[in-house]
Amino acid sequence: MAARSLEIGPAGIWTARTIEILRTERGLAQRQLADRVTALGHPMSNTMLSRIERVQRRCDVDDLVVIAEALHVSPLAILQGPGAI
Repeated sequence: MAARSLEIGPAGIWTARTIEILRTERGLAQRQLADRVTALGHPMSNTMLSRIERVQRRCDVDDLVVIAEALHVSPLAILQGPGAI
C-alpha cells in the first residue's frame, strides 16, 4: 500500500505562519526556538521548525503545545493568529 500524502490544510498553513510571526516578533532565530522546545522535553531541530514554518511539515498537536509554551502563549492563541494575542 502506498503512503498517503498528508496535505496541509488552511488551518495548518495559518498555524505555520503564526508561529513564524510570533517567533520573529520575539526576536528569536529558528535555532533558539527549537532549542527552547527541546529544553521543554520535545526534541526539535531548527530544520524541523523551518519545515513547519515553510509548510513542508505538519505541526501536530504535540508540536503545537510545546511551541506555544516556548513562545509563552497558549496553543489557542497560535490557532487564532497573531491578532488574537
